[in-house]
Amino acid sequence: MAVPALKCPFLSQLTLQQVRASAPHIFNAGMESCPIFSQFARKISTSSVQETGNLSKTTSSSSSSSSMCRPLSLNEIKAVHEKVFEQKNQQQATLKSKTAIKTAFHDKKTPNPYGEIIISVECEDLSCPFLKSTPIALRRVHMDQDTIEVNRNSDNFVRPTTSSQHENVKAFEYNHFFNDRIEAKKRDNSYRVFKCVERKSGCFPQAEEMSSLEDDAESRRITVWCSNDYLGLGQHPKMKKAVIDAVTAHGSGSGGTRNISGTSPLHEKLEQQIARLHKKESALIFTSCYVANDTTLYTLAKALPGCHILSDSGNHASMIQGIRNSQVPKHIFRHNDINHLEELLKKIPKHVPKIVAFETVHSMDGSICDLEAMLDVAHAYGSITFIDEVHAVGLYGHNGAGIGERDHVLHKMDIISGTLGKAFGSIGGYIAGDAKMTDFIRSYGSGFIFTTSMPPTVLASALTAIEISKSDEGRSLRRKQQENVRELRSKLIDAGLPVMMSPSHIIPIHVGNAALATLLCNHLLNRYSIYIQSINYPTVERGTERLRIAATPYHTSEMIDQLVDALKHVWQDVGLTLKSFDQQQQQNGPAVLRQRA
Repeated sequence: MAVPALKCPFLSQLTLQQVRASAPHIFNAGMESCPIFSQFARKISTSSVQETGNLSKTTSSSSSSSSMCRPLSLNEIKAVHEKVFEQKNQQQATLKSKTAIKTAFHDKKTPNPYGEIIISVECEDLSCPFLKSTPIALRRVHMDQDTIEVNRNSDNFVRPTTSSQHENVKAFEYNHFFNDRIEAKKRDNSYRVFKCVERKSGCFPQAEEMSSLEDDAESRRITVWCSNDYLGLGQHPKMKKAVIDAVTAHGSGSGGTRNISGTSPLHEKLEQQIARLHKKESALIFTSCYVANDTTLYTLAKALPGCHILSDSGNHASMIQGIRNSQVPKHIFRHNDINHLEELLKKIPKHVPKIVAFETVHSMDGSICDLEAMLDVAHAYGSITFIDEVHAVGLYGHNGAGIGERDHVLHKMDIISGTLGKAFGSIGGYIAGDAKMTDFIRSYGSGFIFTTSMPPTVLASALTAIEISKSDEGRSLRRKQQENVRELRSKLIDAGLPVMMSPSHIIPIHVGNAALATLLCNHLLNRYSIYIQSINYPTVERGTERLRIAATPYHTSEMIDQLVDALKHVWQDVGLTLKSFDQQQQQNGPAVLRQRA
């Protein structure tokens, strides 16, 4: 049976827009004061459709069953209201004190719990008796407005009362808090002061240190030894031409998010080229690899039912952030320790979704994992793998696809994340994997959905970088870089510097003290025009502070000799001791051997 149509003669003056705008207030007031509306609301929420006909019986005992679906008349509603008002008047006569409180409430025009009903300026006052019996307010608006804001008038808000005790309390000192935290970082020597370095086209790996933004005359030429532009592609003539051509043809911006006018043929072409590079079905590009890692790990872990994540203790902050935000159970295994990983995997049922997340080349100690063994162990226990190849893409493998390509295990890698901002000399990040997985992240990953897409200049330069990486020129650049890395590492060791041995292109020199690491870098820059950035907490643990050096194909043997000689001098100037490699092995043998492994 149909629900009876309660066409209220009072509220029928309102337009649909007005009813929608005021619906919560009408509901609150009506449920309390209108017997017809309250019974109707209770019926439709607790009874079946067939039972709702009982509403009509409350208005007249002589109503026939055939009248249960007809609208209630004005007289019927008024009759019920009159009976309700009689009962209320009798109750109010015996409750004078409560009536006085209520009168005082009305006199002060204190904001009421019912809010307001919006009506047109042309509308007469609503004559509904139940509305008049409640402190609900009417607000008149011009109905040609596109939007009606409910409770816009500040008079309709209940303002919190402030006691004298609260009036004497000062507000929180935000700047004082910020200053205290900054001073704490300065005291423990982890406060970072950015060096203002201006790259000069055609001069890589040299640049200009800018001591003044207004006067170029106050700059000086320096040699950069800590750049992540590992192959110098950021200043490659083909890359520069690609950027110029792209901005000439397409302008500077992308125009929106990928979903809203921000997907171009360049976006789709770059994703296709990345997928081909890693021999995967599909790829997805992000504004940075931090966003790619954070978004992908968070989205997967949050969506997979009962998911667990097993994370390498040395993982990058972007991976840690995504894992932490997902709030799923996480298990930390020792850095590159396959046995510990397997030990943890054994404790989780095989049918439970699991993600094993790790890096191939570690950014701060230069270690390289046993990739195939890690993949095999993870898959043996029903896990999928998330592999960060950020510091490997462009540098390893025949085409520069990373350690996975070098070790011929691309087919075993489930999800690969990489960057366009290091060896590829541009900016941005990506993931590559199965088409359904990337489509899932595309559809659910907020870090991908709700951000402006990369501009055409970046896309064009990244496409060119991949093209160079897959060419003979790219292979030649990688060979030259590795040659320079071997030469520099050998000379640093011979000079007695505590090089942390690693099989990759990253050369860390252990210092172990934040203040000394910073002082060493300042001396190198001020005395020898050599720029190396000290690596302190939170990038590395306290007590493991280091210098991180990255040689490129464009560093010469003369530059290498200048660096080694300068490091020897400043090392001793700050009170540190040079030791032969044999002495270092004798003192720190187990640690050095672990780094080599």
